[in-house]
Amino acid sequence: MPPPIKVDLQPHSAQWALDAEREASRLSAALGSSLFAVHHIGSTAIPGIRAKPILDLLPEVRDLGAFDDATTALRALGYQWWGEYGIVGRRYLTLDDAATGKRRCQLHCFQVGNFEIERHLAFRDYLRSHPKAAQAYDAEKARCRDLYPDDSHAYSDAKSPWIAAQLEIALDHRRKVERMRPT
Repeated sequence: MPPPIKVDLQPHSAQWALDAEREASRLSAALGSSLFAVHHIGSTAIPGIRAKPILDLLPEVRDLGAFDDATTALRALGYQWWGEYGIVGRRYLTLDDAATGKRRCQLHCFQVGNFEIERHLAFRDYLRSHPKAAQAYDAEKARCRDLYPDDSHAYSDAKSPWIAAQLEIALDHRRKVERMRPT
């Protein structure tokens, strides 16, 4: 388990999207055709809210076994491998900045078709398209940071009930949007 880190919420930066694209390119070069897509998720992917300056990326892979075989390539990029880390079917990896030792990126990797992908994308997309919900999330994050400023694990646990409640709304919204799309 990675050790907890200080919860440092910073104003949204447009640089985060550029950094996510750059990291997605590094992953694509290392993983080749086994990589289906890389999604930028988490608070750094939601304009207008504060976030820890750590990219959350969701690599979608064609075969989780092939991804497991790529540990050497990912470690060569600087990633630390943490296994499923509490979510069946996930591979969790972290990347720390070599110069500062601060966490820079977290990967939440799933095989194509895993329901966790839809959950993450629905939550992100809902907050992107509903500014009031995004601002409520920002307030909840600040509340949890104030409770646990030096423990990112406790901070995450504290905001989990809020996320769970909003996730159902986000999933319903995503399904309604998908039903309205022409086929």
